[in-house]
Amino acid sequence: MVEAAAALDLTCFAYLSIAPRPGSAPQLISNYPSAWTAHYLQNRYERFDPVILQALDRPEPFEWGLGLGATTQSNPQRELFDEAARFGIRSGFTIPIHDTRGPVAAVTFAADERQPAFERCIGEHGRVLQLMAMYFHAHARRKLAPDRFVDGVSLSPREFECLEWTAQGKSAWEIGRILGISRRTASFHLDNAKAKLGVHSNCQAVARLVASRPMMQ
Repeated sequence: MVEAAAALDLTCFAYLSIAPRPGSAPQLISNYPSAWTAHYLQNRYERFDPVILQALDRPEPFEWGLGLGATTQSNPQRELFDEAARFGIRSGFTIPIHDTRGPVAAVTFAADERQPAFERCIGEHGRVLQLMAMYFHAHARRKLAPDRFVDGVSLSPREFECLEWTAQGKSAWEIGRILGISRRTASFHLDNAKAKLGVHSNCQAVARLVASRPMMQ
């Protein structure tokens, strides 16, 4: 991701995987300054970070920074932005990632200032960045997922991944493109998942997946 972003003259990115259970800590992958990310996680800033709150509330990508977003902020939110600015994070472009359960992650490309080059990159490559975010999420979710159980049935990483994308309405062909595998291989993993779950259709498998997860609060 660092190399791909740098090719578009974007130097900073952050991937925040939102915890499915209330009170649990999120997972973060980023090339932001480590002192800032450690401080952010230690203080649980994701609970009131205006960028994350907006990502939770809307599915479409958005820009943020001085002069953008909500005009009224709480004192903790203003302090958060002031602290981030001291680490060179003053504006950005955030891509929310939602599935059938709601918001699951957010990918942000950040900059020190809202410079013309940054604005031009977002304007010209916004959809490319959205696709990059989805690819990154697919692979990060595979690495970060603590388990891959559906109603007590253990699925392989690929089976679980393909089933999750099916739950988001993706076809086997689309899943193959996202994961870098063939349509036939995606279908193979889905068939294996269905066999393990004892169901015959993708809809039944997705229903088992959704039912096995805690409701979003």
